[in-house]
Amino acid sequence: MAPEPFLKIKIQIYCGDEIAMGPGKADLLDAIMREGSISAAGRALGMSYRRTWLLVDAVNRCWDLPLVETAAGGSHGGGARVTELGKSVLAQYRAMQVAARELEHGEAWAALRPALRALPKAAQRDG
Repeated sequence: MAPEPFLKIKIQIYCGDEIAMGPGKADLLDAIMREGSISAAGRALGMSYRRTWLLVDAVNRCWDLPLVETAAGGSHGGGARVTELGKSVLAQYRAMQVAARELEHGEAWAALRPALRALPKAAQRDG
């Protein structure tokens, strides 16, 4: 049995060639808020230490102010926190994701879906 056609919308906000915010970066900000550290957030998401820090660096370079602030380790421990701007950006991004998901129930998708094949043809000339 062929799968049903589906609509997938992935929102990515660009700053030049960099992705300033996307699904993975939003999930990382959520994890930093939950875990209190960039390293722990990366582990919780199954990301490498390096990948996690690269993502944080990218978001911090793309916005007027940092979205994540870090505190050095030491006797009092380190950690990270999502800034007020970071929380605001995350909330607005999540709202955009909700709005995009609502498109699945909209008129445009309802009009397109009947003409969409469940699976692509092997070749254009196939009937």
